Amino acid sequence: MMAAVDLATVWAFIIAFAVFVYIVMDGFDLGLGMLFPLFPAKADRDVMMNSVAPVWDGNETWLVLGGGGLMAAFPLAYAVLMPALYTPIIAMLIGLIFRGVAFEFRWRTTAARNRWDIAFAGGSLLATLAQGVALGAILQGVHVEGRNYAGGWWDWLTLFSLLTGIALMIGYCLLGATWLVLKTEGALRDKAYRLSWVLLFAMLAAIAMVSLATPFLSIQYAQRWFAWPNVILVAPVPIAVAAVTALLMRSLAQKQDSRPFFLSLVLFALSYAGLGISMYPYIVPQSITIWQAAAPRNSQIFMLVGFAGLVPLILGYTGWAYWVFRGKVRAGSGYH
Repeated sequence: MMAAVDLATVWAFIIAFAVFVYIVMDGFDLGLGMLFPLFPAKADRDVMMNSVAPVWDGNETWLVLGGGGLMAAFPLAYAVLMPALYTPIIAMLIGLIFRGVAFEFRWRTTAARNRWDIAFAGGSLLATLAQGVALGAILQGVHVEGRNYAGGWWDWLTLFSLLTGIALMIGYCLLGATWLVLKTEGALRDKAYRLSWVLLFAMLAAIAMVSLATPFLSIQYAQRWFAWPNVILVAPVPIAVAAVTALLMRSLAQKQDSRPFFLSLVLFALSYAGLGISMYPYIVPQSITIWQAAAPRNSQIFMLVGFAGLVPLILGYTGWAYWVFRGKVRAGSGYH
């Protein structure tokens, strides 16, 4: 039976799943950090950090899994993409380090708390912008000759990559605002509702701009979305985006606490599916397919066995953490 399975495709979906779980789980606390300057009161900031304190570091497990899986399952893609993205990847790691250190240290000092708040917000912004820029750089394609990256140090920096960076910042902020709606009460939640409206419209504009720009990057993208009969197959994605947006607007108008966050996650999932439709079967767009980049079959089978045991464990303890710390976060209680 294993001989009939396309392991390259299996591993492509596994890595896509790991990256998506990271995006939705770490996205809302990165968005929370970027929203920090809009909530200057100490009590509000304490509640905001306490809302993600039990889960924020575990969320980044999926980033490690996605990056490690790419290196192990598609070593050629890893070898090509990493030199092309050294700068945004290093910037992302620096941002994650700053926000991680700030998360711990701001509780240990009074005099320097504002500095750590700045580090938390700045690290969140830098990490998010770097992730979005890296995504845009991958989508626009990298210069490959033979089996090596042949581009320059700054090829990743374009108007399109900056657009995707800003779009991801807006999207993460929407997740952060709807997370606050889910987890907080009173004036803090009311402000999060207002921010969610603004960020929703901003995200829709960002989705539209990225969607319009992407087909101009490559004829393959344009054919995937607009050529017949592909247009019939991919039409459900924008239709679903419109339907989820309507439900999200209704939930915000009715002041529902839980639905806005989960509908925002669905909106992210649909956007992510659109990117997958554009790229598949290329793992390095227009240059290297998943089959060309795949590791030897025996290696993929070996890793698949480990994945089958590891991921249910990660999902289990992650789900347990969210379940234990469910409910509203109130001032004066939580992480110290």
